[in-house]
Amino acid sequence: MPYAAFVKSEIRLQKFLSQSGVCSRRKAEELIQEGRVEVDNRIATIGESITPGSTVVHVDGKRVIARQQDHLTLILNKPRHYVCTHADPHQDNTVFDLLPKQWQDPRLVCAGRLDKDTEGLLVLTTDGDLAQRLTHPSKRVIKRYQVRVQRDLQGEDIPRLLRGRTIEGQWLQFDKIIPPKHKANEFEVHLDHGKKREIRRLLESFGYLVKRLKRTQVGAYKLRGLARGQVRPLRTSEIRAMLASKDDS
Repeated sequence: MPYAAFVKSEIRLQKFLSQSGVCSRRKAEELIQEGRVEVDNRIATIGESITPGSTVVHVDGKRVIARQQDHLTLILNKPRHYVCTHADPHQDNTVFDLLPKQWQDPRLVCAGRLDKDTEGLLVLTTDGDLAQRLTHPSKRVIKRYQVRVQRDLQGEDIPRLLRGRTIEGQWLQFDKIIPPKHKANEFEVHLDHGKKREIRRLLESFGYLVKRLKRTQVGAYKLRGLARGQVRPLRTSEIRAMLASKDDS
């Protein structure tokens, strides 16, 4: 079910553009940097605040009207072999191809991408502010992943994976590991962030080849009752559960 994002008396320009349905907050920052946004007939600057309803904002010469914006947020049980992009000339299948016609909205973005070979819980939303809150490390929204590797996980490697290491100039580390319970090569990883292919890259650096990777939970929201490839709108209560930041396990 769509939900409403209400415009406040004074907000950051990029947030205003996001709430008005122009684009995501990150894309808004790019537009501002490119000089494509005007505020009261002058070129806008990053970080400035405006008053919706009184400040005049234009993007590419078109005025942006302050309004209450209904957003669409979807949950998708992503299958393998689909990429998280609207179009890729090198890939045949994108997650947006899985959406029924009534939910195909060009404003939808992935709030935390999954790579082509990773499956599971994927959030698609037209709300750039929500996408930012779900993905920015400062918000401490925990994502849980079920991992299967090609060999048994060694106990001495767990603290090393939690300490992390630098790989190709990036610091990668896991926030938490739930050790194997039944099969020694299957375990759970928790992250409150997500660099590109982080789980795969860090495990491979310790000699573990990832055979299967599935995101099962975001915040307090668990992926349940949704077959692979299926999608449905998220309720407001479910979105609140996703934004829960505490990791209680």
